[in-house]
Amino acid sequence: MCRTLAAFPTTCLERAKEFKTRLGIFLHKSELGSGTGSVGKFEWDSKHSKEVRNFSEDVLGWRESFDLLLSSKNGVAAFHAFLKTEFSEENLEFWLACEEFKKLHSATKLASRAHRIFEEFICSEAPKEVNIDHETRELTRTNLRTPTAMCFDVAQGKTRTLMEKDSYPRFLKSPAYGDLAAQAAAASASASPSEPSHT
Repeated sequence: MCRTLAAFPTTCLERAKEFKTRLGIFLHKSELGSGTGSVGKFEWDSKHSKEVRNFSEDVLGWRESFDLLLSSKNGVAAFHAFLKTEFSEENLEFWLACEEFKKLHSATKLASRAHRIFEEFICSEAPKEVNIDHETRELTRTNLRTPTAMCFDVAQGKTRTLMEKDSYPRFLKSPAYGDLAAQAAAASASASPSEPSHT
């Protein structure tokens, strides 16, 4: 079904698990810090408070722009997990594959990877075929004759636009993101009171 499932999605799943674990740890520490009794005397040190605040700002920032979501490792993992629930993760996986592709410098590797990406995401009946028009598909096919780091730019741009206008708004309205944002806001609020004032 998915030839690169072993390469790309595994890292996404690992990131999603790490993301979930980190949030759980932050929330647990938050609960310890807000309780009473001996456990309630848990003090946040500045490193933990800063980490919680940065994490929370990251999560809450995803609703500000699609670019902020895509620039966040945790944001990409959360968005990928959401897209999997909608069976539409191929657009993000293609976009990410293109981003990695642009980092290649060897002409041999560029050619090899370009053909792999094309076969996996672009060609008709591809295992993870992205929704692009015929002209874009043919332009990309033509670009593969002499692959450069930019040979997928048009297809990647159209896929990004589709995600930004379609999947991203649904992600922001999803119960999963709503719960995550609420938990991040609560964790941030409980971490902030122990922060020293720097005025």
